[in-house]
Amino acid sequence: MALYTYRAVANGLRTDHPIPDLPFVDDSHLPLDDPEAIEAVGRRRGSDMWGRYDRNRREGGWMAFTTDPSRHDLAWCVRWHPGHGRSVVLYRDEDASAVHMAWWGPALLFRSGGYWWDGTTWYRPGQVWDAAAEEHFQRPVPAAATVTAADMLNGGDAARGQVLAIADVDPDAPAAGRWGDDLALWAQRRGGQTPLTESVVTLTAPELNADQMIGATEVATIAGIAASTLRAYLSRGESETPLPQATLHGRSMWARPVAEEWAEERRRSPAGVTAAVSTQHAGASLPSGIAEVWDRFTRSFFSRLWDRPEARRRWALRWRNEDAVRGIAQDLAYEAAASLPRLVPTGDLATTIRLAVLDEFRTGQHLDRVTSDRKTLRVAGPDDSDDAIQYGIMRPVTRMLDWLIRHDPASAGHAINAIIGEAERGLAIPREVSEYSISVALALDSELDPGTQEEFLRRVLTPETDEKL
Repeated sequence: MALYTYRAVANGLRTDHPIPDLPFVDDSHLPLDDPEAIEAVGRRRGSDMWGRYDRNRREGGWMAFTTDPSRHDLAWCVRWHPGHGRSVVLYRDEDASAVHMAWWGPALLFRSGGYWWDGTTWYRPGQVWDAAAEEHFQRPVPAAATVTAADMLNGGDAARGQVLAIADVDPDAPAAGRWGDDLALWAQRRGGQTPLTESVVTLTAPELNADQMIGATEVATIAGIAASTLRAYLSRGESETPLPQATLHGRSMWARPVAEEWAEERRRSPAGVTAAVSTQHAGASLPSGIAEVWDRFTRSFFSRLWDRPEARRRWALRWRNEDAVRGIAQDLAYEAAASLPRLVPTGDLATTIRLAVLDEFRTGQHLDRVTSDRKTLRVAGPDDSDDAIQYGIMRPVTRMLDWLIRHDPASAGHAINAIIGEAERGLAIPREVSEYSISVALALDSELDPGTQEEFLRRVLTPETDEKL
């Protein structure tokens, strides 16, 4: 499930799960009980409309969307679940297909800037990518509680509420501030089958309390970037910045765990993984292997250009000094070092290493079957005995993996996660066993210093679980 970054415009009047602070809009022109008919509304040839429906075979029910017939800048997204009723939400037309895809997964609805509910549990916005499983990690919200329409109806005056016509919708209008009255009117006119006690409106959780929220400056500090950079990301929709959880006095506010997980994903990105194995060299940040090649060619070129008298005599008098030649040698060396990805096919090498490690795991499984009747795999802890499962990886394979880590960290991180995922799916090897085996092999045969190696693996392997969740 992709990160949810789409801003809803309004609630449909017949939704079972209204979104707080959004107006209600008359949806009586939509055939909400028939997903094929919803799709057909938008399938008009020669127009700028579109529609689609799909069955959700994993979770049950269906989802559909259509461009509104009279407002082609807006689209209706509908999600129906046999046990939880339907959500009817109005979005900008350009966001409709992406919202439709977001509903393909376990999420039944989204609230508070991407927090999502699967019918039982609330989860934080999906940000940290599980490259082995090819999906985001699902992290439950501690102490979350569901707020229903029945919980919020006290005090609302339906006589003062309003339901907009689609022609009157302003996607950029701020909240009117009388949503309780609108909710009371919705409760009278909705015509839904879901009881108000099961009509989910939003969630509450300690991390979403107003006094726990943080602003853009603190979010930027957590991510290790300037506040101006974050504001630029937000204005341009870049770097998959999460939606704010609330707006207080006109300022966007985020839950601290959301900011921390965004920073965690930045560290685990290809650029972040590369940074873990990079060093400052001549004013540039380079993977350690590239820096080593640069130094080696600098020494080699300098020797050839300066230490050999027959070569030195070919230089013009004004260039016949050590500093000038060293600078040229350094430039030549950088050219050679920067050419490494073209000289060595690191993508092909990563695939070769992946297949080699998986073959080592198969060999380890075979030896286990031959020499032992152990049926349960487990990984050694700090005080465990030596009988915990760990598949050995031959030194030449480990050294090639280490070379790839030092020279192309992002490709190496991708290869390691592909190994873990394929071992889990194809060989029934728990990821803990694969990760432990790779960690042990690198600890024995890597040329990286232990601290750098540990930081690289921290950014690539499964994040540690917060035991307090």
